[in-house]
Amino acid sequence: MKLTVKEKTSYGLAAVGKDMVYMLSASYILYYYQDIMGIDAIAMGIILLAARVFDAFNDPIMGVIVAKTKSRFGKFRPWLFLGTVLNAVILYIMFACPPTLDGSGLVAYAAITYILWGVTYTMMDIPYWSMIPAFTEGGKEREGLTTLARSCAGVGSALITIITMQMVPLLGGGNSPEQERLGFRSFALIIAILFVLFTTICCLAIKEKSTVDVSTPSVGAMFKALVTNDQAMAVVIFIVLINCSLYITSNLLIYFFKYDLAGSNWNDNYVLFNSFGGAIQILSMMILYPMLRKKMDAMKIFYVSIFSAIAGYGILLAFMFFDITSIVVLCIPAFFVFAAFGLLTVLTTVFLANTVDYGELKNGSRDESVIFSMQTFVVKLSSGVAALIASVALSLAHIQKDSGDAGEAIAAEALQNANVGVIRIAMTILPIFGLFLALWIFSKRYILTDEKIAEITSKLKENKESA
Repeated sequence: MKLTVKEKTSYGLAAVGKDMVYMLSASYILYYYQDIMGIDAIAMGIILLAARVFDAFNDPIMGVIVAKTKSRFGKFRPWLFLGTVLNAVILYIMFACPPTLDGSGLVAYAAITYILWGVTYTMMDIPYWSMIPAFTEGGKEREGLTTLARSCAGVGSALITIITMQMVPLLGGGNSPEQERLGFRSFALIIAILFVLFTTICCLAIKEKSTVDVSTPSVGAMFKALVTNDQAMAVVIFIVLINCSLYITSNLLIYFFKYDLAGSNWNDNYVLFNSFGGAIQILSMMILYPMLRKKMDAMKIFYVSIFSAIAGYGILLAFMFFDITSIVVLCIPAFFVFAAFGLLTVLTTVFLANTVDYGELKNGSRDESVIFSMQTFVVKLSSGVAALIASVALSLAHIQKDSGDAGEAIAAEALQNANVGVIRIAMTILPIFGLFLALWIFSKRYILTDEKIAEITSKLKENKESA
C-alpha cells in the first residue's frame, strides 16, 4: 500500500521540527555562550567539537538499543517520541543558563547541557531515519520519502535562519545582552514546544507496517563501507566540506553584522539579510531545484550550485574590501550563496542515495543504513569543526563578551578593539577554499551520472530477475 499524503506530510513535519532544533543549536549556541554569557571562544569551540566526536560513538550505541526494542508501538516510535521530549527539555535548559554562573561553573554548565543535548538528539534522530523501511515499500517510494524529509529538514533550518533574531529581541524586550539572554530562553521554549508537537503528529500518523531488522553500524562498519564504496567516500568528503563552509558562515554572520557593520540598527539589518537568504534557500529547494532538474542532470546542477556559492562569497569579499555596507546591496551575494546551499542540500542527499545502488552492484550488499548514518554523523561533525574554526576566528578578532549593558563607552571600546578583518576572511575565504576543494573532489571522484545510475538500476533489476 502506497504512502498517503497524511503520512508523507506528518513525516516531513517532524523533519521541519527536528532541524529547527538542530539549526538553533548549530548556529546560535556559540553566540549565546560566547557573546552573551561570556565563555572564552576557544573553550566553547572545543566543547562543541568534542561533543560531535562523542557522537561518533553515541550513534552506534543508540542504533543497537533501537534494534533490540520490542513494544506494541514498534521499535522506532517510542524512542522517537521519548528522545524528542528529552531533547526539547535539554534545549530549553541549554538556553536558560543562570546569569549568576561564571568561570569554570559556566564552562561546566555549557559542556554538560550541550553533550546531553547531543545524546538526546541522537536518541530521536537515529530512529527517525531508521524507521523509513518500516513503513515504505522500498525503491522509489523509499528514496522519494528520504529526499522529501531532507528537503523539509532544510526548510526547518531556513526558518530558524529567518526568524531567530526577529523573535529574540521581541521576546526579550530589546538588544542588550540581558534582554537577548531572556529572548533566547523564551524562543528556545517555543521551538521546543513546536518540536514536541510536530513529532507527536508524526508518531500518531505513521504506522509501522512491517517488522524490519535495523541496526546502526559501528564506526568500524562505517569506515569499512567507505573503503569498499569509493563513491560514498567521495560524497561524504564533499558533504563535510560543503557543510563546514555553510556552518562557518552561519556561526560568524551575526558577529559580522554586530561588530563589523555595527550601528544601532545592526539587528534589523541582520534580520533582513537572514530573512531574504532563508527565503531564497527554501525557494531553491522547493521550486528552483525541480525546475532545473527538468532541464539538466544532477551533476550539472551541482556545478552551477558550487560556482554560484563561490561567486557569492567572492562578491561579498569585494563588497567588504570596498566597505560597502548597504543591506540591499549585500543581498546580491546572499542570493547566490543561499540559493546554492538550498540546491546543495537536496543534491547531496540524492548523490548519497545513488551510492547505495552503486555499492549494491559493486559489493553485493545494500548498505542503506550505513550510508545514511554517515550523513547524519558527517553533518554533526561538520558543525563541530566549523564551530571550532569560528571560535578561533573570534579569538583572533578579539571579540569578547558584549558589554553593551555596562555602558556605551565600554561597548564602543569593544568595537574598536575588534579585528573585524579576521571575521571577514573567515566568513569568505575559508568557505571559498572549502567549496573549491569540494568541487575538485567531485570532478575527480564522483562518476554517478544520470546515465550511469540508469545503467546500474537496470543491472540490479536483471540480477534480481535471474536470481
